[in-house]
Amino acid sequence: MRISLATCTRQTGLNMYKQTCTNLLELSSAKVTEWLGSFDSVITDCDGVLWIYGKALDGAADVMNQFKAMGKSIYFCTNNSTKTRAELLKKGVELGFNITESGIISTAHATAAYLKRRNFSKRVFVIGSEGITQELDAVGIKHTAIGPDPMKGTLPEFMAQHLKLESDIGAVVVGFDEHFSFPKMMKAASYLDNKDCLFVATNTDERFPMPNMIVPGSGSFVRAIQTCAEREPTVIGKPNPEICESLIKRKLINPARTLMIGDRANTDILLGYNCGFQTLLVGSGIHQLADVEQWKLSKNPEDKKLIPDVYLPKLGDLLSGIVDAQTGGTVY
Repeated sequence: MRISLATCTRQTGLNMYKQTCTNLLELSSAKVTEWLGSFDSVITDCDGVLWIYGKALDGAADVMNQFKAMGKSIYFCTNNSTKTRAELLKKGVELGFNITESGIISTAHATAAYLKRRNFSKRVFVIGSEGITQELDAVGIKHTAIGPDPMKGTLPEFMAQHLKLESDIGAVVVGFDEHFSFPKMMKAASYLDNKDCLFVATNTDERFPMPNMIVPGSGSFVRAIQTCAEREPTVIGKPNPEICESLIKRKLINPARTLMIGDRANTDILLGYNCGFQTLLVGSGIHQLADVEQWKLSKNPEDKKLIPDVYLPKLGDLLSGIVDAQTGGTVY
């Protein structure tokens, strides 16, 4: 399912800083106030923008709550498939964000909704976590169990004695799975050899950098299965516009007057580009100004799509600008 070109046409009349990566800290109070008035809705990524490892980033909750107090509609949009909307709501509220469950867009929930819209009636082979299976349960879709599925013995022993393929699988859903294994990959590819079996990926985030290590993201598992299955998945999460399709179709947001905030350009900022949103990159997560400078110099048109409209080192830096806009202050 795709949003029509008419719906997702990039409207620029209200976007005064289109793909310029303008640093909001370098603008006058009047210019920041003008920019704040150019959008009515805010869609924001969570990890790296609002919080990191369960800790709210300084000022992020204040900014988001101020947006809501100003009358802007607020949505949290995450590619994290390990949690349900209810779990994300609990986390957000505990960290001080004024948010409701209807304002949370998650890939686990969106994946279940995607299958439900297709009147899916078979069983799902899940490579992922409880976030996916609980959302499937909520809409009455049957699925396989999750958890470890280790390699038993040699490959010939595994194939002869342990490999069991079930006959009622109609979809393979791949998300983040800390127990990803060779048997899971082999089963997924075998199910997907049937062209009628759906191949759905919650997202394709490649990795998560941490101090002194790299954690593989869902995209690493998706790519492995994509290679051995020789199939392209339907990707539910950012940057696929489908994750915001319901908001646009129900006219809950006007794309031209919607701000997308993110720390990862190839998911968050690209989603904004694909849907005609305004975009704000924050430097508190994956991508930095140095990356943007490389994209500006690139001759690849795909790289140009990653350039945000505006930039802040962190979302909390906007708080003083919002206060000035509300009080008529002259210093940002």
